[in-house]
Amino acid sequence: MKVDNSSRTAIPAPPPRQAGTWLILGGLLVLIVASFASLPLQWSAFFSREAIDSASEFLAGFAPPDTAPAFLAKTLVAFWETLAMSAIGTILAALVAMPLALAGAGRMGRAPRALTRLVLNVLRSIPELVWAAVLLVLAGLGPLAGTLALAAHTAGVLGRLFADALENIEPHAEQSLRTNGVRPLAAFLYATLPQALPQMLSYTLYRWENNIRAAAVLGVVGAGGLGQMLKYHLSLFQMPSAATVVIAMLVLVALVDAASYALRRALMR
Repeated sequence: MKVDNSSRTAIPAPPPRQAGTWLILGGLLVLIVASFASLPLQWSAFFSREAIDSASEFLAGFAPPDTAPAFLAKTLVAFWETLAMSAIGTILAALVAMPLALAGAGRMGRAPRALTRLVLNVLRSIPELVWAAVLLVLAGLGPLAGTLALAAHTAGVLGRLFADALENIEPHAEQSLRTNGVRPLAAFLYATLPQALPQMLSYTLYRWENNIRAAAVLGVVGAGGLGQMLKYHLSLFQMPSAATVVIAMLVLVALVDAASYALRRALMR
């Protein structure tokens, strides 16, 4: 039986790579090699017998974890405090990021777009620990400073992501409504925002996952929660108590990761 080769669709050849692409790849390769060459990575000392024995002795001090009822109750309070810090910080950040994203997406003109992008760059370039150190001076020790630090940094991240999501939406639907006499705000709410909202919610949930870990770290500078407990017990070399706090952190991160994954799956259906 003969096969009619004329009916087969020819597969187009892949486009040739531009010179700029090869230059970027070459620059990245040089950067990686230079990074390894410039850092004093002492792998032999890291895997030496003395280092392994010291690490084993240190880790053995964490067992068994402290399971006293009074300490578990205290850990549960810090567990909830860390969860609340991350949730409130993420919500505040999303509320601040939305209007900033509108300006950052150029919906209010070019000048506001450039200024807003600069503000978002500043907010997300400053780490949460630095925000917490500054806000601790204003709000004092406790979860308020940690919550505001998470909100400040996350607002910069979400504002940039929200603005990019709005800019990537096809404008035809909104333009069609406005051409037919619909007001700009109503056209945005009915045409553009519904397309970008699932992606925005996904970004917000992902940042909530990150803020759980950040909230635990912020306690190291006195911002409350599990991190503050961990710093306290490690500084006193109370390793069993520190082990309980670490386990609580792992459980909290696992629960939030699972909840966030389930919510994102539901949003994508």
